Amino acid sequence: MTATSLDLDGATRPRGDVALDVENLSVDIRTPFGTVRAVDSVSFTARRGETVALLGESGCGKSLTATSIVGLVDPVVDIADGAIRLDGEDLIGMSPKRRRAAAGPELAIVFQDALTALNPVYTVGTQLAEPFRIHRGLSRKEARAEAIRLMERVGIPEPESRVDSYPHQFSGGMRQRLLIAIAVALSPAVLLADEPTTALDVTVQAQIMKLLRDLREERDMAVVLITHDLALVAEQADRVVVMYAGNVVESGPVDAVFSTPKHPYTKGLLESVPVAAERGADLKSIGGAPPELSAIPSACVYQDRCPLVRDICRTDRPPLREVAEDHAAACHFSEEVSR
Repeated sequence: MTATSLDLDGATRPRGDVALDVENLSVDIRTPFGTVRAVDSVSFTARRGETVALLGESGCGKSLTATSIVGLVDPVVDIADGAIRLDGEDLIGMSPKRRRAAAGPELAIVFQDALTALNPVYTVGTQLAEPFRIHRGLSRKEARAEAIRLMERVGIPEPESRVDSYPHQFSGGMRQRLLIAIAVALSPAVLLADEPTTALDVTVQAQIMKLLRDLREERDMAVVLITHDLALVAEQADRVVVMYAGNVVESGPVDAVFSTPKHPYTKGLLESVPVAAERGADLKSIGGAPPELSAIPSACVYQDRCPLVRDICRTDRPPLREVAEDHAAACHFSEEVSR
């Protein structure tokens, strides 16, 4: 018998079912010097009640993957190939009207800079109430009551007196809570969180991530966490998708990937964390820099920085293949990585 959960609208949702399925997503950017491939054949799934992390250095394509999923890409960006399925329905093939209807009740995103994401000329109460008025047809009074309830749920003190305040009158942590409140207002099936704790102090970061975790469990959402923070992934995510130069180089359960990495890039990231560093000792790092989008190798994308590189790495691109149960890596020599 399949377990179910109840959302705020009273509809039952199968727990653990795939909410988001990204298959071979490729995204191009048109530049004055030609078109470049910024995301190349990225695939992953996110199930209800779990957190999947997209992990990698800045410029690896993780944020572009997220904005492509929610349809908030710049005019110079094109989805070249692939499918994005939300509860089995292809987002790429949706009409603009259907896509707008899905934004909020089915799919939502939390951006990293709450001050720019929130509209400075409207009160937070107005912005929190808007989803309820648009999608549920509530009156101003009813929507305002829902806004106050949401503010209370995400930990805003004295919500009744602060509902008419403006974004600049809140601290960074409080603004991030408000942004999360807007995103989860209609209990979406999938919530994307793009670097949700950037520029927040450690204590506030922990509070924000606990809030996201609690809301995920309460509303049985699938959460896709975009980050470069290894500690955050270890603490918060169930599965991880490691990206490099627009490609997925490793994916699997967090415990398996972090304890037994099967790609040299993943291993390099883990070894660069100064967990047991001694005073005065050299810190480990990955030499070199990621390739420019216009110069990504046609064979292994990591070849110029890889300590295991051999001739085949310069001629053949390694496929993303299963190296253990539910654990995949794109490396010709994955069996040597953890030695």
